[in-house]
Amino acid sequence: MADSLILEVADFEVDVLTGVYSEETGQKQPLRISVSVKLKPYDRYLPDTPLGASKNYMDLKFAASDALPEGVHFTLIEAVADHIAETLFIQDERVEAVTVKIVKLAISEAGEKIGMTLTRERR
Repeated sequence: MADSLILEVADFEVDVLTGVYSEETGQKQPLRISVSVKLKPYDRYLPDTPLGASKNYMDLKFAASDALPEGVHFTLIEAVADHIAETLFIQDERVEAVTVKIVKLAISEAGEKIGMTLTRERR
């Protein structure tokens, strides 16, 4: 089995223009987003291994927040996840796969987590 390195940023909230129904159009909705990125790891990580041997975790959060285009309405949260994955692939050629989990907070009635998970591999 090959070694792998998974970087994660989990459970942060972002307001995004998204939704299918007329009452959702033009309204930002709160989404809880988690992002995992699979990178090809170094052979060893020593105490003095530089940041360049990994990836800045804040790049993951940026892809799921500030990198989302302002004023664009995503009909499906799947499209939000796809945009996040594509941003991470463009940022760093070492990214082998991206998993994005999105929970739509506004439609929860009793604390349930309603959403989706998208995994993309580099093509």
